[in-house]
Amino acid sequence: MLLFRLLCILGLVALVGCSGFDQKGRYVAEDTSRTIDLTIPPLDVWERIRRGFAIPNLNTPLSAKWTAYYASHPEAMHRMAERAGKYLYYIVDEINRRGLPTELALLPFVESAYNPSAYSSARASGLWQFIPSTGTQFKLKQDWWHDQRRDPIASTNAALDYLEYLFEFQGDWYLALASYNWGEGSVKQAVTRNMARGQSTDYLSLNMPNETLNYVPKLQAIKNIVADPERYAVVLPQVDNSPYFVTVQKKVNIDFTVAAQLAEMPIDDFRALNPSFNQSVISAQEEHVVILPRNKVDIFNANLLQYQGELSSWKTYEAKQGETFSSIAAKFGVSEARLRQANRIEPNARVTAEQIIVIPGPAGQGIQLAPATANAPVPQVAGRQVNQATSQQVRDHVVRKGDSLDSIARQYNTTVVALRALNNLKTDALKVGAKLRIPGTGNRS
Repeated sequence: MLLFRLLCILGLVALVGCSGFDQKGRYVAEDTSRTIDLTIPPLDVWERIRRGFAIPNLNTPLSAKWTAYYASHPEAMHRMAERAGKYLYYIVDEINRRGLPTELALLPFVESAYNPSAYSSARASGLWQFIPSTGTQFKLKQDWWHDQRRDPIASTNAALDYLEYLFEFQGDWYLALASYNWGEGSVKQAVTRNMARGQSTDYLSLNMPNETLNYVPKLQAIKNIVADPERYAVVLPQVDNSPYFVTVQKKVNIDFTVAAQLAEMPIDDFRALNPSFNQSVISAQEEHVVILPRNKVDIFNANLLQYQGELSSWKTYEAKQGETFSSIAAKFGVSEARLRQANRIEPNARVTAEQIIVIPGPAGQGIQLAPATANAPVPQVAGRQVNQATSQQVRDHVVRKGDSLDSIARQYNTTVVALRALNNLKTDALKVGAKLRIPGTGNRS
């Protein structure tokens, strides 16, 4: 046993994560059931994750309860793992680069079910579920164009920055993870209260809300299943130990749906890699990269070179002497407010001669690409005609408690701008029970 532990420390052999000790340094026997020869390259990303386990196992009744729960839902686990496959290589690579425990790559299972568009009632968004204020604290842009809390690259780096800070602040991974869920101040106060009472200050001794109490046990449960999926009859999808996606710099404006077609991707797959865009256009002026699967980059570039149609319904216009934002908006049939938003112009600012103005196209429209089905034809691109969108159909949505324009837009795969335009909304405030018209979702009510 001591020999195995020594080899683990030397990096030649790994116990399951080299984490066979609990928080008080006691050896956990069940973690010695498998060893990993670290001189053999990992077969896939799951193996890389197993090799990097470094947070002590939390063997508690709650951990056992959540392990049994996830194991009893193998289809749900498989779906989450399939979604994760797009992002895992990048996340694990960044974790390894920083020398952090690879358990952190499993945290989005708990936070968002690895859904980059997940949005909570607390206004948390993205894979890592940043609330607006914490997102701002970690320099994630949240504006009319873009919400980097949903950007898989930017949000991952921000989340790992935050987790590194929390570990340094709390000095313990359990407390750091609890802080990520509950807030560092709340955890510190709980520790201080226990100290004042002469009680233990470790994670298991703190009085925490139920959500936080279950947070680390849920992560431990996911870890248990990833460590030994066969034991729990869970099938993890293959995730190659190579980059899934790359970034592409844009030089021109391009409508979201046109970009998806040029990459010959279903819109849902394209959106899963680029969920942070709030508008129907990817603006070259905003310096936001497009994320594409590595095997689609050459296809995208080749189709872009040959494409003969309009890349974007959004235009640029050079203002003339004497024109106002109101007159320009009227000239192009858009609202002045939408024009100012697209150009980041304050309400009282005036247009100047020769100023280049972005003219936004129809909200949420442009060339449409339906999600792929087994019998769906391959999109026609690369200089060939692309089918135009059919006229938009509309359905109703009754506003429920906790709804926001952002969450409703995500639910129906549309945009906040499209919702505002269709419903003539002047503010983001919603009244419970009110009916909203939803664009492009069929006639059902």
